[in-house]
Amino acid sequence: MTVFVNAISTRPTPEGTIANARYDIFNALFTLILTKNMMISTLLDKLPQPTTRRIALHITPNAERILRQGHPWLFGDSITRQSYEGQAGDLAVVFDKKDRFMAVGLYDPASPIRVKILHQGSSVRIDAEWFAACTAEAVKRRASLPTMGTTGYRLIHGENDGFPGLIVDRYADTFVLKLYSAIWLPYLRMVVEGLVQQAGVSHIILRLSRQLQAGTLYGLSDGALLYGEQPSAPLIFSENNLRFAVDVVHGHKTGFFCDQRDNRARVRALAQGRRVLDVFSYVGAFSLSAAAGGATEVLSVDISAPALAAAQQNFALNQALPAVAAARYEVIADDAFEVMERLRQQRRQFEMVIVDPPTFASSSDQISRALDAYQKLVRLALPLVTPPGIFVMASCSSRIAASVFFETVLETAQRSGYRLEEIERTGHALDHPIAFPEGAYLKCLFARVLD
Repeated sequence: MTVFVNAISTRPTPEGTIANARYDIFNALFTLILTKNMMISTLLDKLPQPTTRRIALHITPNAERILRQGHPWLFGDSITRQSYEGQAGDLAVVFDKKDRFMAVGLYDPASPIRVKILHQGSSVRIDAEWFAACTAEAVKRRASLPTMGTTGYRLIHGENDGFPGLIVDRYADTFVLKLYSAIWLPYLRMVVEGLVQQAGVSHIILRLSRQLQAGTLYGLSDGALLYGEQPSAPLIFSENNLRFAVDVVHGHKTGFFCDQRDNRARVRALAQGRRVLDVFSYVGAFSLSAAAGGATEVLSVDISAPALAAAQQNFALNQALPAVAAARYEVIADDAFEVMERLRQQRRQFEMVIVDPPTFASSSDQISRALDAYQKLVRLALPLVTPPGIFVMASCSSRIAASVFFETVLETAQRSGYRLEEIERTGHALDHPIAFPEGAYLKCLFARVLD
Protein backbone atom coordinates (compact mmCIF):
# COMPACT_ATOMS: atom_id res chain seq x y z
CA MET A 1 0.00 0.00 0.00
CA THR A 2 2.83 2.43 0.79
CA VAL A 3 4.46 1.91 -2.61
CA PHE A 4 1.12 2.47 -4.32
CA VAL A 5 0.46 5.70 -2.43
CA ASN A 6 3.92 7.03 -3.31
CA ALA A 7 3.39 6.14 -6.94
CA ILE A 8 0.37 8.44 -7.24
CA SER A 9 1.42 11.12 -4.77
CA THR A 10 2.91 13.29 -7.52
CA ARG A 11 0.32 14.14 -10.13
CA PRO A 12 1.54 13.56 -13.71
CA THR A 13 0.94 16.08 -16.49
CA PRO A 14 -1.47 14.23 -18.81
CA GLU A 15 -2.33 15.39 -22.27
CA GLY A 16 -5.98 16.42 -22.63
CA THR A 17 -8.95 16.77 -20.32
CA ILE A 18 -9.96 13.09 -20.60
CA ALA A 19 -6.78 12.00 -18.88
CA ASN A 20 -7.34 14.63 -16.19
CA ALA A 21 -10.89 13.38 -15.61
CA ARG A 22 -9.74 9.77 -15.39
CA TYR A 23 -7.09 10.74 -12.88
CA ASP A 24 -9.57 12.66 -10.73
CA ILE A 25 -12.04 9.76 -10.70
CA PHE A 26 -9.29 7.28 -9.82
CA ASN A 27 -7.93 9.50 -7.06
CA ALA A 28 -11.44 10.04 -5.61
CA LEU A 29 -12.14 6.31 -5.57
CA PHE A 30 -8.81 5.59 -3.93
CA THR A 31 -9.43 8.26 -1.30
CA LEU A 32 -12.90 6.81 -0.60
CA ILE A 33 -11.52 3.30 -0.15
CA LEU A 34 -8.73 4.56 2.09
CA THR A 35 -11.19 6.56 4.20
CA LYS A 36 -13.48 3.58 4.64
CA ASN A 37 -10.57 1.38 5.67
CA MET A 38 -9.53 3.97 8.26
CA MET A 39 -13.09 3.95 9.69
CA ILE A 40 -12.98 0.17 10.29
CA SER A 41 -12.11 -0.48 13.92
CA THR A 42 -8.60 -1.65 14.77
CA LEU A 43 -10.28 -4.22 17.02
CA LEU A 44 -10.68 -6.36 13.91
CA ASP A 45 -6.89 -6.43 13.45
CA LYS A 46 -6.59 -8.59 16.58
CA LEU A 47 -8.88 -11.34 15.34
CA PRO A 48 -7.53 -14.66 14.04
CA GLN A 49 -7.11 -14.91 10.29
CA PRO A 50 -8.93 -17.55 8.24
CA THR A 51 -6.81 -20.66 7.85
CA THR A 52 -5.95 -22.02 4.41
CA ARG A 53 -6.50 -25.61 5.54
CA ARG A 54 -9.82 -27.27 4.84
CA ILE A 55 -11.43 -29.98 6.95
CA ALA A 56 -12.65 -32.83 4.76
CA LEU A 57 -15.81 -34.50 6.05
CA HIS A 58 -17.83 -37.55 5.09
CA ILE A 59 -21.29 -38.00 6.55
CA THR A 60 -24.12 -40.49 6.98
CA PRO A 61 -26.56 -41.19 4.11
CA ASN A 62 -29.36 -39.55 6.05
CA ALA A 63 -27.27 -36.40 6.56
CA GLU A 64 -26.47 -36.39 2.83
CA ARG A 65 -30.18 -36.48 2.06
CA ILE A 66 -30.90 -33.60 4.45
CA LEU A 67 -28.10 -31.44 3.07
CA ARG A 68 -29.28 -32.04 -0.51
CA GLN A 69 -32.64 -30.62 0.58
CA GLY A 70 -30.88 -27.37 1.46
CA HIS A 71 -30.66 -27.66 5.24
CA PRO A 72 -27.92 -25.40 6.70
CA TRP A 73 -26.97 -27.56 9.72
CA LEU A 74 -24.70 -30.59 9.95
CA PHE A 75 -24.70 -32.26 13.36
CA GLY A 76 -21.60 -33.82 14.87
CA ASP A 77 -23.14 -37.27 15.18
CA SER A 78 -23.71 -37.29 11.40
CA ILE A 79 -19.98 -37.15 10.63
CA THR A 80 -18.47 -40.55 9.80
CA ARG A 81 -14.99 -39.46 8.75
CA GLN A 82 -13.00 -36.26 9.37
CA SER A 83 -9.53 -35.31 8.10
CA TYR A 84 -8.48 -33.47 11.28
CA GLU A 85 -9.89 -31.72 14.34
CA GLY A 86 -10.27 -28.08 13.44
CA GLN A 87 -10.76 -24.77 15.21
CA ALA A 88 -13.87 -22.60 15.38
CA GLY A 89 -14.31 -20.92 12.00
CA ASP A 90 -12.25 -23.35 9.94
CA LEU A 91 -13.82 -24.11 6.59
CA ALA A 92 -15.20 -27.64 6.42
CA VAL A 93 -15.85 -29.27 3.04
CA VAL A 94 -18.47 -32.00 2.98
CA PHE A 95 -18.14 -34.82 0.43
CA ASP A 96 -20.71 -37.44 -0.50
CA LYS A 97 -20.10 -41.20 -0.56
CA LYS A 98 -18.56 -40.89 -4.06
CA ASP A 99 -16.15 -38.18 -2.87
CA ARG A 100 -18.00 -35.45 -4.75
CA PHE A 101 -18.31 -31.95 -3.32
CA MET A 102 -21.58 -31.38 -1.49
CA ALA A 103 -21.21 -28.30 0.69
CA VAL A 104 -18.85 -25.99 2.53
CA GLY A 105 -19.43 -24.40 5.92
CA LEU A 106 -17.91 -23.07 9.12
CA TYR A 107 -16.71 -25.64 11.64
CA ASP A 108 -17.88 -25.26 15.25
CA PRO A 109 -16.28 -27.80 17.62
CA ALA A 110 -18.19 -26.39 20.63
CA SER A 111 -21.66 -26.97 19.18
CA PRO A 112 -23.74 -30.08 18.43
CA ILE A 113 -24.35 -28.34 15.08
CA ARG A 114 -20.78 -29.07 14.05
CA VAL A 115 -20.88 -27.32 10.67
CA LYS A 116 -22.98 -24.29 9.76
CA ILE A 117 -23.35 -24.52 6.00
CA LEU A 118 -22.49 -21.48 3.85
CA HIS A 119 -22.93 -22.93 0.37
CA GLN A 120 -24.19 -26.11 -1.27
CA GLY A 121 -23.95 -27.56 -4.75
CA SER A 122 -20.91 -26.57 -6.80
CA SER A 123 -17.55 -25.68 -5.30
CA VAL A 124 -16.96 -21.98 -4.55
CA ARG A 125 -14.25 -19.81 -3.07
CA ILE A 126 -15.29 -18.38 0.31
CA ASP A 127 -13.64 -14.96 0.49
CA ALA A 128 -14.42 -11.26 0.87
CA GLU A 129 -15.94 -11.10 -2.61
CA TRP A 130 -18.26 -14.01 -1.80
CA PHE A 131 -19.47 -12.40 1.45
CA ALA A 132 -20.03 -9.09 -0.35
CA ALA A 133 -22.16 -10.84 -2.99
CA CYS A 134 -24.27 -12.52 -0.30
CA THR A 135 -24.73 -9.17 1.44
CA ALA A 136 -25.75 -7.53 -1.83
CA GLU A 137 -28.42 -10.19 -2.33
CA ALA A 138 -29.78 -9.58 1.18
CA VAL A 139 -29.89 -5.82 0.55
CA LYS A 140 -31.72 -6.34 -2.73
CA ARG A 141 -34.35 -8.53 -1.07
CA ARG A 142 -35.28 -5.68 1.30
CA ALA A 143 -35.03 -2.79 -1.16
CA SER A 144 -38.76 -2.00 -0.98
CA LEU A 145 -38.89 -1.37 2.78
CA PRO A 146 -37.52 2.21 2.84
CA THR A 147 -40.17 3.18 0.27
CA MET A 148 -42.82 2.11 2.82
CA GLY A 149 -41.71 4.51 5.53
CA THR A 150 -39.47 1.92 7.20
CA THR A 151 -35.77 2.44 7.95
CA GLY A 152 -35.56 -0.15 10.72
CA TYR A 153 -35.53 -3.79 9.63
CA ARG A 154 -33.49 -6.99 9.58
CA LEU A 155 -30.86 -6.78 6.88
CA ILE A 156 -29.31 -10.25 7.36
CA HIS A 157 -31.40 -13.02 8.88
CA GLY A 158 -28.85 -15.68 9.85
CA GLU A 159 -29.07 -19.02 8.07
CA ASN A 160 -31.99 -17.80 6.00
CA ASP A 161 -29.72 -15.29 4.24
CA GLY A 162 -26.66 -17.56 4.14
CA PHE A 163 -25.03 -16.26 7.35
CA PRO A 164 -25.62 -18.98 9.97
CA GLY A 165 -25.22 -17.69 13.52
CA LEU A 166 -25.09 -14.03 12.49
CA ILE A 167 -27.75 -11.34 12.13
CA VAL A 168 -27.68 -7.68 11.14
CA ASP A 169 -30.45 -5.24 12.00
CA ARG A 170 -30.54 -1.84 10.34
CA TYR A 171 -31.67 1.31 12.15
CA ALA A 172 -31.42 4.18 9.64
CA ASP A 173 -27.69 4.45 8.86
CA THR A 174 -26.56 2.39 11.87
CA PHE A 175 -26.22 -1.38 11.63
CA VAL A 176 -26.17 -3.74 14.61
CA LEU A 177 -24.32 -6.98 13.92
CA LYS A 178 -25.00 -9.75 16.42
CA LEU A 179 -22.89 -12.90 16.66
CA TYR A 180 -24.12 -16.16 18.14
CA SER A 181 -21.01 -18.23 17.42
CA ALA A 182 -17.21 -17.85 17.47
CA ILE A 183 -17.07 -19.31 13.95
CA TRP A 184 -17.45 -15.78 12.58
CA LEU A 185 -14.46 -14.21 14.29
CA PRO A 186 -11.94 -15.01 11.51
CA TYR A 187 -14.38 -13.61 8.91
CA LEU A 188 -15.73 -10.63 10.79
CA ARG A 189 -13.62 -8.12 8.87
CA MET A 190 -14.87 -9.53 5.57
CA VAL A 191 -18.48 -9.26 6.75
CA VAL A 192 -17.97 -5.67 7.90
CA GLU A 193 -16.30 -4.74 4.61
CA GLY A 194 -19.19 -6.32 2.71
CA LEU A 195 -21.73 -4.28 4.68
CA VAL A 196 -19.79 -1.08 4.07
CA GLN A 197 -19.46 -1.84 0.37
CA GLN A 198 -23.01 -2.97 -0.33
CA ALA A 199 -25.34 -1.33 2.17
CA GLY A 200 -24.40 2.33 2.64
CA VAL A 201 -23.76 2.21 6.36
CA SER A 202 -22.36 4.94 8.63
CA HIS A 203 -21.91 2.95 11.85
CA ILE A 204 -21.67 -0.74 12.76
CA ILE A 205 -22.18 -1.85 16.38
CA LEU A 206 -21.31 -5.35 17.60
CA ARG A 207 -23.61 -7.31 19.89
CA LEU A 208 -22.68 -10.71 21.31
CA SER A 209 -24.79 -13.57 22.59
CA ARG A 210 -24.38 -14.40 26.27
CA GLN A 211 -22.72 -17.70 25.42
CA LEU A 212 -20.21 -16.01 23.14
CA GLN A 213 -19.37 -13.33 25.72
CA ALA A 214 -18.03 -16.07 27.99
CA GLY A 215 -15.41 -17.17 25.44
CA THR A 216 -12.17 -15.78 24.02
CA LEU A 217 -12.99 -12.64 22.04
CA TYR A 218 -9.56 -11.13 21.26
CA GLY A 219 -10.49 -7.74 22.70
CA LEU A 220 -14.04 -7.57 21.33
CA SER A 221 -16.88 -6.72 23.70
CA ASP A 222 -20.64 -6.42 23.57
CA GLY A 223 -21.52 -2.99 22.20
CA ALA A 224 -18.14 -2.41 20.54
CA LEU A 225 -17.92 -0.07 17.55
CA LEU A 226 -16.74 -1.92 14.44
CA TYR A 227 -17.09 0.83 11.85
CA GLY A 228 -17.53 4.59 11.78
CA GLU A 229 -17.79 6.99 14.68
CA GLN A 230 -19.90 6.38 17.78
CA PRO A 231 -23.52 7.14 16.79
CA SER A 232 -25.64 9.53 18.76
CA ALA A 233 -27.89 8.05 21.42
CA PRO A 234 -30.68 7.28 21.20
CA LEU A 235 -30.89 6.38 17.54
CA ILE A 236 -34.11 7.34 15.77
CA PHE A 237 -35.55 5.24 12.94
CA SER A 238 -38.94 4.81 11.31
CA GLU A 239 -41.31 1.88 10.97
CA ASN A 240 -44.50 2.27 8.95
CA ASN A 241 -43.96 6.05 9.16
CA LEU A 242 -43.82 5.99 12.97
CA ARG A 243 -40.69 7.15 14.79
CA PHE A 244 -38.89 4.96 17.31
CA ALA A 245 -35.82 5.39 19.50
CA VAL A 246 -33.54 2.40 19.97
CA ASP A 247 -30.66 1.66 22.34
CA VAL A 248 -28.42 -0.52 20.21
CA VAL A 249 -25.82 -1.06 22.94
CA HIS A 250 -27.94 -1.97 25.97
CA GLY A 251 -31.28 -2.93 24.43
CA HIS A 252 -32.51 -6.53 24.31
CA LYS A 253 -31.24 -8.46 21.27
CA THR A 254 -30.26 -5.58 18.96
CA GLY A 255 -32.56 -3.09 20.71
CA PHE A 256 -35.85 -3.69 18.88
CA PHE A 257 -37.99 -6.50 17.48
CA CYS A 258 -38.39 -5.82 13.77
CA ASP A 259 -40.13 -9.12 13.04
CA GLN A 260 -43.59 -7.94 14.16
CA ARG A 261 -43.66 -4.92 11.83
CA ASP A 262 -46.40 -6.26 9.56
CA ASN A 263 -48.53 -7.38 12.52
CA ARG A 264 -48.18 -3.94 14.05
CA ALA A 265 -49.50 -2.49 10.80
CA ARG A 266 -52.49 -4.86 11.07
CA VAL A 267 -53.14 -3.71 14.64
CA ARG A 268 -53.02 -0.10 13.48
CA ALA A 269 -55.64 -0.83 10.81
CA LEU A 270 -57.98 -2.42 13.40
CA ALA A 271 -57.53 -0.06 16.35
CA GLN A 272 -59.87 2.82 15.48
CA GLY A 273 -62.02 3.78 18.46
CA ARG A 274 -60.85 0.89 20.63
CA ARG A 275 -59.41 0.64 24.13
CA VAL A 276 -56.27 -1.49 23.75
CA LEU A 277 -54.27 -3.67 26.16
CA ASP A 278 -50.73 -4.56 25.04
CA VAL A 279 -49.22 -7.35 27.16
CA PHE A 280 -45.45 -8.03 27.08
CA SER A 281 -45.25 -4.66 25.36
CA TYR A 282 -41.45 -4.15 25.61
CA VAL A 283 -40.81 -0.64 24.12
CA GLY A 284 -44.43 -0.16 23.09
CA ALA A 285 -44.30 -0.77 19.35
CA PHE A 286 -47.71 -2.46 19.25
CA SER A 287 -49.06 0.16 21.65
CA LEU A 288 -47.87 3.07 19.52
CA SER A 289 -49.22 1.44 16.37
CA ALA A 290 -52.64 1.08 18.03
CA ALA A 291 -52.61 4.73 19.10
CA ALA A 292 -51.64 5.83 15.59
CA GLY A 293 -54.59 3.82 14.30
CA GLY A 294 -57.03 5.76 16.44
CA ALA A 295 -57.19 3.79 19.70
CA THR A 296 -58.79 5.93 22.41
CA GLU A 297 -56.87 4.32 25.30
CA VAL A 298 -53.74 2.17 25.37
CA LEU A 299 -52.31 0.26 28.33
CA SER A 300 -48.80 -1.22 28.02
CA VAL A 301 -47.79 -3.99 30.43
CA ASP A 302 -44.22 -5.23 30.79
CA ILE A 303 -42.07 -6.41 33.68
CA SER A 304 -39.24 -4.09 32.59
CA ALA A 305 -39.54 -0.50 33.83
CA PRO A 306 -36.73 0.69 31.47
CA ALA A 307 -38.59 -0.83 28.51
CA LEU A 308 -41.75 1.04 29.47
CA ALA A 309 -39.77 4.26 29.87
CA ALA A 310 -38.60 3.70 26.29
CA ALA A 311 -42.22 3.12 25.27
CA GLN A 312 -43.22 6.48 26.76
CA GLN A 313 -40.33 8.09 24.87
CA ASN A 314 -41.60 6.55 21.63
CA PHE A 315 -45.05 8.01 22.27
CA ALA A 316 -43.41 11.40 22.87
CA LEU A 317 -41.57 11.14 19.55
CA ASN A 318 -44.89 10.83 17.71
CA GLN A 319 -46.97 13.53 19.41
CA ALA A 320 -47.15 15.42 16.10
CA LEU A 321 -49.62 12.76 14.96
CA PRO A 322 -53.11 13.83 16.11
CA ALA A 323 -54.23 10.26 16.82
CA VAL A 324 -51.24 9.56 19.05
CA ALA A 325 -51.62 12.86 20.87
CA ALA A 326 -55.31 12.15 21.50
CA ALA A 327 -54.84 8.63 22.90
CA ARG A 328 -54.79 8.18 26.68
CA TYR A 329 -51.61 6.22 27.43
CA GLU A 330 -50.86 4.22 30.57
CA VAL A 331 -48.09 1.80 31.56
CA ILE A 332 -47.82 -0.87 34.26
CA ALA A 333 -44.41 -2.36 35.14
CA ASP A 334 -45.17 -5.77 36.64
CA ASP A 335 -45.50 -9.46 35.87
CA ALA A 336 -47.90 -9.85 32.94
CA PHE A 337 -49.72 -12.87 34.38
CA GLU A 338 -50.35 -11.08 37.66
CA VAL A 339 -51.46 -7.85 35.98
CA MET A 340 -53.96 -9.66 33.77
CA GLU A 341 -55.45 -11.40 36.80
CA ARG A 342 -55.78 -8.06 38.62
CA LEU A 343 -57.44 -6.48 35.61
CA ARG A 344 -59.95 -9.34 35.52
CA GLN A 345 -60.72 -8.89 39.20
CA GLN A 346 -61.20 -5.16 38.57
CA ARG A 347 -63.62 -6.08 35.75
CA ARG A 348 -61.63 -3.93 33.39
CA GLN A 349 -62.11 -4.72 29.70
CA PHE A 350 -60.75 -3.64 26.32
CA GLU A 351 -61.88 -3.80 22.70
CA MET A 352 -58.47 -5.15 21.70
CA VAL A 353 -56.01 -7.30 23.67
CA ILE A 354 -52.55 -8.04 22.26
CA VAL A 355 -50.44 -10.81 23.82
CA ASP A 356 -46.90 -11.09 22.43
CA PRO A 357 -44.96 -13.19 24.96
CA PRO A 358 -41.24 -14.02 24.97
CA THR A 359 -39.87 -17.36 23.83
CA PHE A 360 -41.16 -19.90 26.33
CA ALA A 361 -39.42 -22.86 24.66
CA SER A 362 -35.75 -22.37 23.79
CA SER A 363 -35.19 -26.15 23.85
CA SER A 364 -37.30 -29.20 23.08
CA ASP A 365 -37.66 -30.15 26.75
CA GLN A 366 -39.47 -26.85 27.39
CA ILE A 367 -42.25 -27.38 24.83
CA SER A 368 -44.78 -28.76 27.32
CA ARG A 369 -44.18 -25.88 29.72
CA ALA A 370 -44.53 -23.38 26.87
CA LEU A 371 -47.88 -24.82 25.79
CA ASP A 372 -49.09 -24.60 29.39
CA ALA A 373 -48.06 -20.92 29.45
CA TYR A 374 -49.92 -20.21 26.19
CA GLN A 375 -53.05 -21.83 27.59
CA LYS A 376 -52.84 -19.78 30.77
CA LEU A 377 -52.41 -16.57 28.78
CA VAL A 378 -55.49 -17.35 26.68
CA ARG A 379 -57.53 -18.01 29.82
CA LEU A 380 -56.34 -14.74 31.36
CA ALA A 381 -56.69 -12.60 28.22
CA LEU A 382 -60.13 -13.54 26.87
CA PRO A 383 -62.14 -12.28 29.90
CA LEU A 384 -60.49 -8.90 29.29
CA VAL A 385 -61.93 -8.59 25.77
CA THR A 386 -65.29 -6.92 25.33
CA PRO A 387 -67.19 -8.78 22.56
CA PRO A 388 -66.93 -8.39 19.64
CA GLY A 389 -63.42 -7.20 20.43
CA ILE A 390 -60.14 -8.27 18.82
CA PHE A 391 -57.76 -10.82 20.35
CA VAL A 392 -54.20 -10.89 19.01
CA MET A 393 -51.75 -13.56 20.20
CA ALA A 394 -48.29 -14.41 18.92
CA SER A 395 -45.56 -16.99 19.46
CA CYS A 396 -41.89 -16.49 18.66
CA SER A 397 -40.67 -20.01 19.45
CA SER A 398 -39.42 -22.19 16.61
CA ARG A 399 -39.88 -25.20 18.91
CA ILE A 400 -43.65 -24.72 18.74
CA ALA A 401 -45.05 -25.57 15.32
CA ALA A 402 -47.54 -23.08 13.91
CA SER A 403 -50.27 -25.73 13.68
CA VAL A 404 -49.75 -26.68 17.33
CA PHE A 405 -49.80 -23.06 18.46
CA PHE A 406 -53.00 -22.14 16.64
CA GLU A 407 -54.71 -25.35 17.77
CA THR A 408 -53.69 -24.68 21.39
CA VAL A 409 -55.10 -21.14 21.34
CA LEU A 410 -58.39 -22.10 19.69
CA GLU A 411 -59.00 -25.20 21.80
CA THR A 412 -58.20 -23.36 25.03
CA ALA A 413 -60.64 -20.62 24.09
CA GLN A 414 -63.36 -23.17 23.35
CA ARG A 415 -62.79 -25.05 26.61
CA SER A 416 -62.95 -21.73 28.46
CA GLY A 417 -66.36 -20.97 26.96
CA TYR A 418 -65.32 -18.40 24.34
CA ARG A 419 -66.07 -18.38 20.63
CA LEU A 420 -63.36 -16.99 18.39
CA GLU A 421 -63.91 -15.94 14.80
CA GLU A 422 -60.58 -16.05 13.02
CA ILE A 423 -59.59 -12.92 11.12
CA GLU A 424 -56.12 -13.93 10.00
CA ARG A 425 -53.13 -16.16 10.69
CA THR A 426 -49.79 -14.53 9.92
CA GLY A 427 -46.13 -15.51 9.76
CA HIS A 428 -42.86 -13.91 8.71
CA ALA A 429 -42.28 -10.55 7.04
CA LEU A 430 -40.06 -10.25 3.96
CA ASP A 431 -36.99 -9.22 5.98
CA HIS A 432 -37.27 -12.46 7.98
CA PRO A 433 -37.23 -15.03 5.16
CA ILE A 434 -37.51 -18.75 5.85
CA ALA A 435 -35.00 -21.03 4.13
CA PHE A 436 -35.39 -24.20 6.26
CA PRO A 437 -38.04 -25.61 8.62
CA GLU A 438 -36.37 -24.54 11.87
CA GLY A 439 -36.07 -21.02 10.50
CA ALA A 440 -39.84 -20.55 10.87
CA TYR A 441 -40.59 -19.27 14.36
CA LEU A 442 -43.10 -16.39 14.23
CA LYS A 443 -46.85 -16.97 14.08
CA CYS A 444 -49.70 -14.72 15.10
CA LEU A 445 -53.47 -15.12 15.37
CA PHE A 446 -55.96 -12.29 14.86
CA ALA A 447 -59.45 -13.25 16.02
CA ARG A 448 -62.73 -11.65 17.00
CA VAL A 449 -64.18 -12.63 20.38
CA LEU A 450 -67.90 -13.33 19.95
CA ASP A 451 -70.70 -13.27 22.53
